[in-house]
Amino acid sequence: MQIQDKKFELYLSEQEILNSIEEVAERINTDYKGEEVVFVGVLNGAFMFAADLMKSIKLTCEISFVKVTSYKGTSSTGKVHELIGLSTDIKDKHVVILEDIVDTGLTLSKLYSMVDHNAPKSVEVATLLYKPEAFKGKYPPKYYGIKIPNKFIVGYGLDYLEFGRNSREIYKIIE
Repeated sequence: MQIQDKKFELYLSEQEILNSIEEVAERINTDYKGEEVVFVGVLNGAFMFAADLMKSIKLTCEISFVKVTSYKGTSSTGKVHELIGLSTDIKDKHVVILEDIVDTGLTLSKLYSMVDHNAPKSVEVATLLYKPEAFKGKYPPKYYGIKIPNKFIVGYGLDYLEFGRNSREIYKIIE
């Protein structure tokens, strides 16, 4: 697959992605059985993960979205900017932040501070993809679908220069 000036090859099939999302949903359903949960999806990347995850959530829940940015091209800028903030009341509620990918953890730190000052009962993170070798943050995800190496990927909500999000599969960059 060619996106702008970069070439990518298939990395994860749609079925692998959907199977891992089902496993994440089962763990969340078990851990929060009988509880009310507010899911907070992180735009733009997590929109596909959030949609497919919610289809398998069997809890009383709400979903809201925030938008933050930290990437420029294929690398993190190291700075996280809030573009759209949290508009749902989460005081004394369980919150699960939905991310497409967790790599350095810088975005998660910003998200935790956005959420935590609203006095939730608990805060956890669910992500489709987790890059443990790149992670430098304080808040590793409790729920993750697939651990991956520290390579740049696109598809299934993830982008390169805002392109490639609409793919049902995930592709890794060809270096």
